[in-house]
Amino acid sequence: MAEAEESDPAAVAAGSSPRFPRQCTGSSERTLSEEEREKLSNDRVLVSDFKQQKFELEAQKNWDLFYKRNSTNFFKDRHWTTREFDELKACREFEAQKLVMLEAGCGVGNCIFPLLEEDLNIFIYACDFSPRAVEFVKQNPLYCPDRCLAFQCDLTKDDLRATVPEESLDVATLIFVLSAIHPDKMQQALENIYKVLKPGGIVLFRDYGLYDHAMLRFKSGSKLGENFYVRQDGTRSFFFSREYLASLFHQVGFQTLVNEYVLRETVNKKEGLCVPRVFLQSKFCKCG
Repeated sequence: MAEAEESDPAAVAAGSSPRFPRQCTGSSERTLSEEEREKLSNDRVLVSDFKQQKFELEAQKNWDLFYKRNSTNFFKDRHWTTREFDELKACREFEAQKLVMLEAGCGVGNCIFPLLEEDLNIFIYACDFSPRAVEFVKQNPLYCPDRCLAFQCDLTKDDLRATVPEESLDVATLIFVLSAIHPDKMQQALENIYKVLKPGGIVLFRDYGLYDHAMLRFKSGSKLGENFYVRQDGTRSFFFSREYLASLFHQVGFQTLVNEYVLRETVNKKEGLCVPRVFLQSKFCKCG
C-alpha cells in the first residue's frame, strides 16, 4: 500500500518527473493561487454514500489489482530513507546493536531491501494490506527470513501483536501509507502500531501534504470528504495538514518530535512543466 513521491501515480499521469527538484522544509503550508483556491472551493460534490462504502469494502481488492497490473515495476527503491531519517542509525546505543523495525505498508519492498543491503544489523517486520504485494516481497532474491518477516495485515483490523511481539520495536515507518486509509480508521492503525513500539520508540512518517499537486489534479466527482479523494482505479488518497496529523498521533499517546512540510518543485523539461509537490515529513515518539 506504500506510495513513493518518486513514482506517484498522479505525477506519472501528469507526465511530470522528479528530476532536478528544489526542496525546502518548514511549518507553513503551500500558498495557493487564486485559480487553485477557486477550484477547491467549487469542488463540493461528494461521491455517493453507496460508492464510498463500495470503495471501502473493495479497498484490498483495488490495491491487489494495482500490484497485479504494475508488478514490482511502478515504484522506485527508496535509497533516501537513511538520509532523511537518521534515527534508522542514530537511535542505537552502540554500533553493533540490532535495530528492530516495522515497515507498515511495505508494498513490494522498495524501502525494505535497500535497508537490508545497507545495514547488516537490522531486522524488519514488513506488512501490507495487499497479499499480492507481500508475495512479491517474499519472492525477491534479497528476502531472507533470518532478517525480515513479511506478512499480510490490515492495520485497521488485524492486531499486529499476533506477529510482532508487544513493545519490541525500535522504529516503525509509515511512508505514503496512512493517506490510503479511510480517515475514520487512521487512529485505529496508529493505536495498533503504538502497542508494538518500545517506550521511546519512534514512528517515521512521510506522506502527502495539503495542496500537493496530486490533490489539485483530481477532477470533479472524485471527492470523498475533506482532503480525501479516490483515483480512477479505486485507490484513495488523503492529504494531511500538520495540525490534523499531529492531532491523530497525540490522541493515541505519541509526542511530536518533528512535523514539517516538504515543498518541492518537480520538473519535466520535455513537457515544460513545473509542478508543486507537498509532503509532510514527521517523527513521533512513544514516550514513557
